[in-house]
Amino acid sequence: MKDYYKQDKNKKLKGELIKVLIILLVFLILILSYILYQKTQITDTNLSEQKVTIERTLQTVEEVKENDKTVTEMIADINSTVVGISKVKNSGNSIFSSENITNLGLGTGLIVGKDGYILTNAHVSGERYSKCYVTLVDGKTYDGTVVWSNTDIDMSIVKINQKHLPVATLGDSDAIQVGETVYAIGNPIGFEFQRSVTSGIVSAINRTIKFEENEQETYMEDLIQTDATINPGNSGGPLINIDGQVIGINGVKITSAEGISFAIPINTVKSVIASFNTSGKFEEASLGIFAFDKNVLGYIDQNLRFNEGIYVARVNTNSAAESAGIKEGDILLSIDDHKLGRMCDLRCYIYTKKPGDTVVLRVQRNYREIEVEAVLKRK
Repeated sequence: MKDYYKQDKNKKLKGELIKVLIILLVFLILILSYILYQKTQITDTNLSEQKVTIERTLQTVEEVKENDKTVTEMIADINSTVVGISKVKNSGNSIFSSENITNLGLGTGLIVGKDGYILTNAHVSGERYSKCYVTLVDGKTYDGTVVWSNTDIDMSIVKINQKHLPVATLGDSDAIQVGETVYAIGNPIGFEFQRSVTSGIVSAINRTIKFEENEQETYMEDLIQTDATINPGNSGGPLINIDGQVIGINGVKITSAEGISFAIPINTVKSVIASFNTSGKFEEASLGIFAFDKNVLGYIDQNLRFNEGIYVARVNTNSAAESAGIKEGDILLSIDDHKLGRMCDLRCYIYTKKPGDTVVLRVQRNYREIEVEAVLKRK
């Protein structure tokens, strides 16, 4: 009897032990499953992060490719509006001939009106009513007539007898910033290098430089300084931003230094261009003064000091300014309530007016401020 109970007790103990072992085994299986699950999750997360990284890298590569494509297309578009200008007509079909190219006086121009208006430097085209020869991108050469020229800012407009021409997009030269990327396009030498493109940055703005020409000192103000390479023949060509907008016209290179070139801000002549495109003419009004901004005074008289306005250095005889009582040494503070800080400010505003228009000038004289009216005359 005792053996029977002993056997039965042993069976129960074995059963309990087996249950405990089963529970432990299940518990271990659950722990192992959780660990494996976590590792799988981590692996999936890493794979997901790697996938995102790869996708972002591919996207960046595509963006770079797209940017390169955009620049290429932009240059192609602007190139169709760049022309060659010469004062001597070549005997061949194009002034971009390798024969006697150095004798042609080759320069560059920019189509700014679909009816044949071309912007360039005055020293490239010559004075008003003079003749020159213009070669378009297709290689054909046309007779050109200078319809407007201003040697003070070295800008002119040439007209050729053609319609439906591609036109350059003009930007805002007042909005440019030092350090932004720019491209210069022109004909630096001739046939072999026509429509050459160089790149650089805007090195400085509102620069003033002094020339000695015909034994007289000449100043050019409000210039854009760039390190984009400009050579003889580039004169009159466009300086463009990364959006393909023209912000200046290349005109000056300092020959005594490398990497220093200058362009005339496009805003200076926007009103002139608009007038020709809308009416086919431009009636240039004149105040009849020669003035400097404070950036130029260091060249003239270091004792002169003023914080705003432009300094009147010369008043032309029988001019609107003389009739209004403007005197040398006056400081013009504003015109029709438009503040003046640069000579470009005055010039750009006058270009929006016509001969016979009346303007109100605020003048500082001997530390007193007065207002005078001036009736603009024809230049």
